[in-house]
Amino acid sequence: MATDLGEVLVPYMPTIRVPRTGDRVFKSECAFSYDSPESEGGLYVCMNTFLGFGREHVERHYRKTGQSVYMHLKRHVKMKATGAAGGAVPRRRNGKVFLDLELNRDFNGDDYEYEDEAKLVIFPDHFEIPLPNIEELPALVTIACDAVLNAASAYKKQELDSWGEEIQVSRHARSLRQQDNGVRIPPSGWKCGRCEMRENLWLNLTDGSVLCGKWFFDGSGGNGHALEHYRETNFPLAVKLDTITPDGADIYSFDEEEAVLDPHISEHLAHFGIDMLQMQRTENGHTDNHVEPRVSEWEVIQESGLKLKAVFGSGYTGIKNLGNSCYLGTTMQVLFSIPEFQRAYVGNLQRIFDYSPLDPTQDFNTQMAKLGHGLLSGQYSKPPMKSELIEQVMKEEYKQQQKGISPKMFKALVSKGHPEFSSNRQQDAQEFFLHLINLVERNSGGAENPSDVFRFLVEERVQCCQTQKVRYTQRVDYLMQLPAPIEAATNREELIAYEAKRKDAEQNMRTPPDPVRARIPFTACLQAFTEPENVPDFWSSALQAKSAGVKTSRFASFPEYLVVQIKKFTFGVDWVPKKLDISIDVPDFLDLNRLRATGLQAGEEELPDITPPIVIPEDTRDSSMNNSLESPEIDESSVMQLAEMGFPLEACRKAVYYTGNMGAEMAFNWIIAHMEEPDFAEPLVVPSFMEADLPSPSLPMASPLDNQPPEESIAILTSMGFPRNHTIQALRATNNNLERALDWIFTHPECEDESEAMSDMADTEPNDNAFSNANTHSDSSLSPDQDPSGPRIRDGPGRYELFAFISHMGASTMSGHYVCHIKKEGRWVIYNDHKVCLSERPPKDLGYIYFYRRLSSRPGPSHLHP
Repeated sequence: MATDLGEVLVPYMPTIRVPRTGDRVFKSECAFSYDSPESEGGLYVCMNTFLGFGREHVERHYRKTGQSVYMHLKRHVKMKATGAAGGAVPRRRNGKVFLDLELNRDFNGDDYEYEDEAKLVIFPDHFEIPLPNIEELPALVTIACDAVLNAASAYKKQELDSWGEEIQVSRHARSLRQQDNGVRIPPSGWKCGRCEMRENLWLNLTDGSVLCGKWFFDGSGGNGHALEHYRETNFPLAVKLDTITPDGADIYSFDEEEAVLDPHISEHLAHFGIDMLQMQRTENGHTDNHVEPRVSEWEVIQESGLKLKAVFGSGYTGIKNLGNSCYLGTTMQVLFSIPEFQRAYVGNLQRIFDYSPLDPTQDFNTQMAKLGHGLLSGQYSKPPMKSELIEQVMKEEYKQQQKGISPKMFKALVSKGHPEFSSNRQQDAQEFFLHLINLVERNSGGAENPSDVFRFLVEERVQCCQTQKVRYTQRVDYLMQLPAPIEAATNREELIAYEAKRKDAEQNMRTPPDPVRARIPFTACLQAFTEPENVPDFWSSALQAKSAGVKTSRFASFPEYLVVQIKKFTFGVDWVPKKLDISIDVPDFLDLNRLRATGLQAGEEELPDITPPIVIPEDTRDSSMNNSLESPEIDESSVMQLAEMGFPLEACRKAVYYTGNMGAEMAFNWIIAHMEEPDFAEPLVVPSFMEADLPSPSLPMASPLDNQPPEESIAILTSMGFPRNHTIQALRATNNNLERALDWIFTHPECEDESEAMSDMADTEPNDNAFSNANTHSDSSLSPDQDPSGPRIRDGPGRYELFAFISHMGASTMSGHYVCHIKKEGRWVIYNDHKVCLSERPPKDLGYIYFYRRLSSRPGPSHLHP
């Protein structure tokens, strides 16, 4: 038999490879679908590229590449036998099969067992060779098969590489056995069970003991009784009592000797009578488990306590949370509820798949089509069969199981190279939305660009307060940011009374009162948006000097889909993003036509088109002889603010310098974007400029014909990676305003010879490189006087209807949880990770990002006017 198998494999031996270091083995997910070894058809792994394919897609890969040999992996999942065999170890056909393939968490490991099967399949005849066949297969094939079976799955390996410094899930979290000893933890008054310590207290999650820690837990001191208790009992996990909030808690594993995560912490705490959703952190850092707290935003937004009906089928597929990836899941659910995105990716599915590159895991359009199909096909959202329902009822565990799809491959691709989205930390959904739109723009090519539906023009009117002269400019945007003016709250007296009670409680070391949420009218948000704002460091070309200036913004065009972000987040004194606790009566219907831009009005006089003077200090001009600039001016106060946050001093100096001394907030953003670079903490090296690049010393003031921006400004932008010619254009177009120039760069296409440099940047703001590649077909919604070379704008009436919103729970963008509500078939549906249910009380007043679709021109319901 061995000879026969050897002869069969001889023609294919050159195509069979042994995975080398760095090769990714995709043995848990298909490149084109969400099929896995647990799917009905199993998974086929190419023995040359190590890509995985479901049964529906493996033939395409064979036809495209000619690769014939695949390893077929199949995992059979079944309930454990009851009775005497109930506690038996799961039986396997081969101990090596799927050695490093993670278990499906949809199945409780205590109730299910797995039976794994592997074989080689040779296409096109589907000749099968069961594995293992060590004695019967050629040595090379045996080594290759063994290497594939024992390789870490691609994304498990990536998580270890990318998130190695992140807190890991404890190995005890899933199997933790808690004692039914009747222990209930009181809402306050905690103290160590062995001494009188009332600080640094740890709750053992096995027996409910409350004991003090040692100084190394958080530096606050203790007698080490929690550690002594572990040594006596071997109960491994403990949670710090004053850190429990709806966001999570600090958990320590004595056995693993490190801080850990516990995905089941809510259930483990509930065992001892602690409801995480009702734990509120006070101003002094402590928490209290209030007996009768107000209903938290966590409960309202997730519609907790309501018996929500699960829904299944096309458009009702959930997205699994990979660990703080809910910002991605909610954003993609909303995008794929929009017909243009459905048509661009799912409508062109076969064409995209047929023309995908040899490695489809690295192709944006392929992975967008895969995700869209997974959400819209209904294949991964099926109601339980009748037999399953009967079994669940008999076990008194009637829960409609919703598995959803796992976006591992998609997340790895869209976050590649991005310092934040590539981590497993929580992120801002608004920033991810813009990042995703940027990727759509880059990859639309000559095909339909679905992001056209969000794009609109903003008209900015700047007026010199002294001369009353004005300047009108336009920029591209993708969302409307609405301020949330706390001073306009309708319950101001209640807020003032709460603040007084809170301060009194803090001074007298009493439990603080329940927080009061500010109620702000939506009309007040619109009013704040329309009010003029001061322009810092405004240089008036009419006066040719700095002056006071004000800016107002209006819609030069209205998009087909309007995205409205409520600016709930602000920076605290510690520079940590914090969220305003507010409620806004966001309307179902919106009429913004009164915010339509008007352009230059009769009687208005435009500011002269003159750039600010180029001022080069004398010592700078002298040092230019040596092709260097020494002792750059750096705002040391901003440097110290950043250094106090723990960043290296030299990194802080670079951040302030490269952001043009525009303040600590801008420098903080620079640090976050560059902290992974190898020279992050290296000393600042000021860019040098050739003498020919500098203006003549005899020209202290630029003439109207000399539009060369200051070299210092050019250097700041080029140091961020932008091409020199593009930065000069941006500065000229924005009167050398650095912040506006950054916006200009992202919203204007580059020259062809520079486009490649920009395409490699991982930005959170969208650019319009794809504008020149926009659709060539006519569109009646396009502005009739639109410049063909400019961005494609779908203008129309400013009347809208709300169809989706994303809500955030938690104190800041760096923590918490996102869910979204989408209106489908006339009813609101809540998408909470993999769970999809009909909404009973959609919390529209607590949303963060709102999505409106344009109404038709026919008369409709009454609309809100600003």
